[in-house]
Amino acid sequence: MGAYLLLPAVGLILAWLLAVLYTAWVLTHPPRKTFASAVARNIPSDPSRLSPPRRYECWSVRTRDMDLPVWDITGDDPDGPILVLVHGWGDSRIGALPRLEALAPHVSRVVALDLPGHGEAPGRCALGTHEVDDLHALLDQIALPPECIVLMGWSMGAGIAIELGARCPGLRGIIAEAPYRLAQTPARNVLRQARLPWRLNLTPAFWLLNAVLRGRLRDARFDRARHARQLRCPLLVLHGELDEVCPIEDGRDIAEAAPQGTLARIALGDHNGLWTKDSTQPLCIREVRRFLDEVDPRGRDTTPQAECPPHP
Repeated sequence: MGAYLLLPAVGLILAWLLAVLYTAWVLTHPPRKTFASAVARNIPSDPSRLSPPRRYECWSVRTRDMDLPVWDITGDDPDGPILVLVHGWGDSRIGALPRLEALAPHVSRVVALDLPGHGEAPGRCALGTHEVDDLHALLDQIALPPECIVLMGWSMGAGIAIELGARCPGLRGIIAEAPYRLAQTPARNVLRQARLPWRLNLTPAFWLLNAVLRGRLRDARFDRARHARQLRCPLLVLHGELDEVCPIEDGRDIAEAAPQGTLARIALGDHNGLWTKDSTQPLCIREVRRFLDEVDPRGRDTTPQAECPPHP
């Protein structure tokens, strides 16, 4: 009789272990948004396919023994800052394209990269932990004073930008779109939306990933509000009131933690459609343009900042 009970118990344990391993694999291998997937969805696949088309160059940044592809897009203001865009989980530099209408008139360059495990980049996703080092390598390769740079990230990329901003004082500003405080929050909501199990497998999957990532997923170490407290530059948090992946309460806590933080609540805004829906795009454009104007030292009686060389 005992053997008959043991077999189902072993089967349940094996099923649970497989669910934990599969959850860890899903989180570190997000769906890729590539040139081919953009063409299949009939959306612009690079800046030259926008209307009007944008001039850009392609290069790569070397980081952690990988070459990450980069778009370097010409902006409309030769004396403006460089805007570095950091995409979210499951997105890529293609996600920068809907945002260019609002951003390009105010900057000299827009630099967008594919993070590891996303788009056309090699490697796998580290859930916004090691990607901070990748973004740091990108800024090193740009090789301009931090006063010339504004970071903008969305979802996972927002947290990456905030953590790097805490490490690198002197940035002109940071725009964090739909950020979250702790890594398990969006993971739980993404699994739930995909109708995948999460109650018994998500926490142990994070234990496993945290061991692989050397403790960088621990709540106290990862918390984006903690990093926001260390910022020395203005922070704009752009957050949809109906965000189903990253609750707006997280955005509010991050904005309140930053010494120069502002929360812009986007009415009717969800997580993925802020820049593609007619009901929310004008609000996002207004808030981002206002922020870029506010961090522009030209025309204001302030301490002179480093001169930003024009983009050739």
